[in-house]
Amino acid sequence: MSTKAAPGQSGAGRFESALLDVRPLAGALGAELWAPDGEPLDVTTIDAAGCAAIREALCTHHVVVIRDQQMDAPALAHFGRRFGELERHPYLGGTAEEPEVVPVIKEPHETVNFGGGWHSEMSFLECPPMATALYAVEVPSFGGDTLFANQQAAYVGLSDTMKRFAESLSAVHSAARQYGRRGDSDRYAGQRSSMKVQVSDEAHAQLTHPIVRTHPETGAKALYVNRAFTETISGMRRHESKALLEMLWSHAVGEQFTCRVRWEPGTLTMWDNRSVQHYALNDYHGQRRHMLRVTIAGDRPR
Repeated sequence: MSTKAAPGQSGAGRFESALLDVRPLAGALGAELWAPDGEPLDVTTIDAAGCAAIREALCTHHVVVIRDQQMDAPALAHFGRRFGELERHPYLGGTAEEPEVVPVIKEPHETVNFGGGWHSEMSFLECPPMATALYAVEVPSFGGDTLFANQQAAYVGLSDTMKRFAESLSAVHSAARQYGRRGDSDRYAGQRSSMKVQVSDEAHAQLTHPIVRTHPETGAKALYVNRAFTETISGMRRHESKALLEMLWSHAVGEQFTCRVRWEPGTLTMWDNRSVQHYALNDYHGQRRHMLRVTIAGDRPR
């Protein structure tokens, strides 16, 4: 099946594959991937050509959803390694058999979820992850969807004047608000007890990245600021930085740039952290949600 890329998507023009049935989720980004005969893919047996097709679909659609999988932590780690080296989260504990695989669990009595707010995965690192793969073990009967926003489309949606201005700027990123002393993980520890979260002074370290980054595989430009980890714009007074960041944060997650993934047990979703932000909705209180998460190492934003 061939699909035309939506405005702002990478992979200019068309994406074609005889190995995949690609079903777009929304105009801005996102696609479900199936076998050409309409049956579910089996990612545990897919060959190198199939992985290359998935990677091309990821670069084109930014978020790919693969239904009806049967996976545990080792199987998810094996899948992730097909796309690159896995990395350990600096502040979250992994499973005993696969330290790079993080269980993301919210129990019925807990009120605070993990990932509840727009963010770009670990942008506080010198080399943030290239992609994330998240597998649904147990999902609530309703709620718990994940929203995604296409940051390449958000960049395209800026005026030419703002594009040029943004391309000249860099911003400081830090994990302090999430994993530092008196950060969210520290304050909400009792309300998110099922997650193994380490609060550390190291979270206050700062990294500077460009506000507009270039995708290393497609050359497409994307906004690269997010509310969770971007602290200030380099070289600006605080009030100037705050005003511009507020505008960019709000613009970047406009409805026209988004898609929504509804989870089912056995759903595997992979997204390109070089071109998207995501937001895990916390609208299923009193129910359990259990996911497995792995991230694939990336390069420094440029």
